[in-house]
Parts: sequence; C-alpha cells; structure tokens
Amino acid sequence: LAELRPVSGTELLHAFVLGVEVTCRIGNAISPGHYNRGWHITSTCGIFGAAVAAAKLLDLTEEEILWAFGNASAQASGLVETLGFMAKSVGVGTAARGGLLAALMAKGGVEGPPMPLEGPRGFLKVLCHAPKPELIERELGSDWENLRNMFKPYPCGVVLNPVIDACLDLHRKPDFSADLVSDITVRGCPLLKARADRPDVTTGREAQVSAQHAVAVALLRGTAGAADFSDAAVNDPDVKALRAKVRPIETDEAIPVEAAYVSVRCSDGAHFEVRELAATGSPARPMTDAALRDKFAALAEYGSPAIDAGALADSLWALRDVSDVGSIMALARPKA
Repeated sequence: LAELRPVSGTELLHAFVLGVEVTCRIGNAISPGHYNRGWHITSTCGIFGAAVAAAKLLDLTEEEILWAFGNASAQASGLVETLGFMAKSVGVGTAARGGLLAALMAKGGVEGPPMPLEGPRGFLKVLCHAPKPELIERELGSDWENLRNMFKPYPCGVVLNPVIDACLDLHRKPDFSADLVSDITVRGCPLLKARADRPDVTTGREAQVSAQHAVAVALLRGTAGAADFSDAAVNDPDVKALRAKVRPIETDEAIPVEAAYVSVRCSDGAHFEVRELAATGSPARPMTDAALRDKFAALAEYGSPAIDAGALADSLWALRDVSDVGSIMALARPKA
C-alpha cells in the first residue's frame, strides 16, 4: 500500500503498531480456546490487524473502519493442521492480503455488519466457545500488547526456543560429545508436545515444528539457522540418527512456554541435565538490536543472496525518519 501512495516512515510505523495491537487484543479475547480448537490464530486474527493498518493509511472514516472489520471477518480463516506444511504460509499471507483488501473494499463503499466481532454470529462467538470481548478494549491506548510481543531467534515454532537454547548450551560444554548420546528426554509446557512432538519428519517445513529435529541439529551442529531446518538437514544421516534418540516429549502444566528441560544420557555413562528458564527472545531475555540484525543478515543471505542486506537493514533501522517508505522496497529487490 505504501508503494501506491506517499507514506512516511512515521505514518507506516503508526499504522503497523495499531495493526499489531488490534491483532493481539482480538487474539487475547479468544484465547486459549480458539487456538486449542485448531484455528491458526496468526491467520484468523492477523487479517483484522492488517485491515486496521491499511485503514489507518487510507484515512478511513469510523464507519468505513467498521466495514473493513466486517470485510475482514468474512475472510478470517486458517487451521493449525497446516503447521509443518507450505499451506501454513498460505494462511498467513492470505491474512495480510485479505486485510488490505478489506480496507480497500470499505473505502470503495463495501458495507459490513454493525457488529462483526461481538455480534451474536460474529467472529468472537463463532470461533470461540467462551470469548472475552472486554479484553479488546481494556486499557486500550495506555497498556500496550506490543510491549509484550517478542522476536523469534530461530526459524521455527516459538515453543522450540527454550529447547534449542538448552541444547546449544549443552553443545558448548567441553565434555559433551553428540557422538556418545544414547538417550534424550525433553520436558516442557503442554503446548510443546501438542505442536512439536514430531519425531518422523521428512521435510524442512515439518522440521520447523519438530522438537526432535530441533534437539538433534542443536546438539549435533551447535546451530539453529535456516539451513538447519531445510530438507537437506532433515535427511542428513547423522541428524536422523540423533533425532531417533529423542524420547516422546514430556509435559508439566507448571512449565511456562519460555522454559524447557533437557536430559541427555551417553554411552560412556555421562549424564547431562540442562534447563532454560527464559528463552532467547522472551520478555525476560529479549534479543538485542545486534542479534536482530545478525538474524536479518543470515536469513537474507539464505533466501535472497542477491540483495544488499546491509543497506536494507540500515534503511529499516532509520525507518522513522524516511519520507517515502515505498523507496525502501527497491532495496529489497534483487539487483539485475
């Protein structure tokens, strides 16, 4: 949208913040039942955030913003069943596209229902058995969900962050050798088992939501980057052998999502116990700006090596002061 009309960095950031805030607040209003039921909350709620951000940049009226919500509600979808497959990205991308479309349609006069969220057959009640609509408005404008958000350090499911941290710590121990590992036990929150207890993965996509694979690559390679969650990594004989030594995930209701415990027994009799109580990227241990830039550079090198990632990063760090953010997109296109 910012490429179609002049938008300053400040305007874009304002719209983005509002979009994230709306996404998170609607998500809070239908959690945890919505996600537990099998709805992919990134997609189902993300479309409303995208609609709000676009509505802000389009300077829609209050009525038009309501229509945009209605247009978004008509498209909201996404299933947890798609996690581990390329279709997951279809849901996420569709939410972004659908939100933009919802706002553009509203600007063009496409009307929506008066209560698209809280209506008797609105989004909240249809997609959640016990919604809490009051959480959407509570302390709106003074208490920011944005500040509770986090960045993921690794290109995989967020529930794997503490598991990977613990395994990377163990890999760095001078007396540890992955070649001697005979048995691995992982204990974490219930969501870890529900989403990532996947020992028999065959593709990189599946590996992104497999605790067994994450443990294997972290212990064996001491890395957890994009290449470690690729088809090649999944089919690496050494990774496959170590992955097979990870027992089914154990859970404990008292363990938060940002914590995990890993126990490793070795053929020489050695026994290692490692724990991670605050995963990298969690509110208690946020990623630094330097770490974010390093991750950005690594992912750009892996997926778009033809672009100048350094120049693009410099522009993004200075986004607030850019007069026309559409010009930044030129830096994200591979050079001829």
